[in-house]
Amino acid sequence: MSGQKSNKSHIFMLFLAAFFWGTTFVAQSIGADYVGAYTYLAGRSWIAVAFLTPVVYGMDRMSDKRGVDNRRPRTPAEKKFLIMAGVISGCTLFTASTAQQIGMGYTTASKAGFITALYVIIVPILSIFVRKRPAPHIWFCVALSLVGMYLLCMTTDRFSLELGDSYVLASAFLFAVEIMVLDHFSPLVDGVRLSRMQFLVIAVISTGFMLFVDRPSWESILKALPAICYAGIFSSGIAYTLQILGQRDVNPTLASLVMSLESVFSALSGWLVLHESMSIREFAGCALMFGAILLAQAEIKLKKPAYRKKT
Repeated sequence: MSGQKSNKSHIFMLFLAAFFWGTTFVAQSIGADYVGAYTYLAGRSWIAVAFLTPVVYGMDRMSDKRGVDNRRPRTPAEKKFLIMAGVISGCTLFTASTAQQIGMGYTTASKAGFITALYVIIVPILSIFVRKRPAPHIWFCVALSLVGMYLLCMTTDRFSLELGDSYVLASAFLFAVEIMVLDHFSPLVDGVRLSRMQFLVIAVISTGFMLFVDRPSWESILKALPAICYAGIFSSGIAYTLQILGQRDVNPTLASLVMSLESVFSALSGWLVLHESMSIREFAGCALMFGAILLAQAEIKLKKPAYRKKT
């Protein structure tokens, strides 16, 4: 029973992460009107580091008072391992985000949203190579989710793969790799520290590109600052930390299914906040994606494994 409760709480963390990523779409659009991609990424990453640092110290003080081990690295080997995990996950996430941003400059938002979400099918394929082959019912849920994403993101039936789409497809593969990287490291290190280290790496790299590529003015940064702060705190600081913590007890395929709801929350937030119109087709896509998650969860409650070890 405790294992099921743990699984539910971790899935809820991933659900919240998808919600924050989806609602950050508005902030990302506003920020892009004033600053370049690297400036936006650097700003939100530094804010995430600043946001997570007092959280880490607060957790340490609380654990010291209670006499509880909070998995902080104490030995040089543990600290080195945390740094290595942060560098690997940070570089992967930076590369994925950059490829996506470049691709979005040459393709439509709907195509970019659908292609990026293809990590839902890439993750279970990669899982086979690490001996975590998804069970048949999870494959069905993945297929159902893909149909939902197509209805939601592809508002027309015309689809052709162009240069920008290739960049976005590469980002989908890299996001899938990042999910697998976190699946490996999240049970081994403190999740909040890993998140902070990950964004420290992204902040340093993107700042270098910002200075030599974007060369932003202080005026443009100040105009984009509210959007950058929202993304830095809610999308980077909170959502990605929830992803790391949530993946600790959830297999990567199910995690990718839950996190793909980002596109649903993005569409719904645009409908509710920005009063953008949504067709019956798009509502049907949202319903199918939610249905895929509920079906996957229902199968787990019936004690069917979400994945099985490859023999």
